Amino acid sequence: HVQLVESGGGSVQAGGSLRLSCAVSVSSANDYCLGWFRQASGKEREWVAAINRRGTTNYADSVLGRFTISKVNAEKTLYLQMDNLKPEDTATYYCAAVERRRLTNKQDLGRAELYTVWGQGTQVTVS
Repeated sequence: HVQLVESGGGSVQAGGSLRLSCAVSVSSANDYCLGWFRQASGKEREWVAAINRRGTTNYADSVLGRFTISKVNAEKTLYLQMDNLKPEDTATYYCAAVERRRLTNKQDLGRAELYTVWGQGTQVTVS
């Protein structure tokens, strides 16, 4: 059983920073990869970043160099540090979990339909 609960969203001016957190409750953590997605109003859900059980990270081009995904296994928490935020980063952000067995290549990390567990989302607004 997996449960994800995000926190840390808010409003910030362009150029500012926010850190999102996702509390991860999972019985077999090593069986899952974790990711962050976002969805702006009127747009499709977009992959942001992912991290595997070894800590290897992957990022969408739009956030590379500005966002950092990390996790602290002892705290069972996933983070997304967002720096140099832009108005186009405004969206609802979701953490999600995908079973490793559903991934066949790195590109699969960006496929929302493969992720089976989602948090409730947290709003980020950049003005």
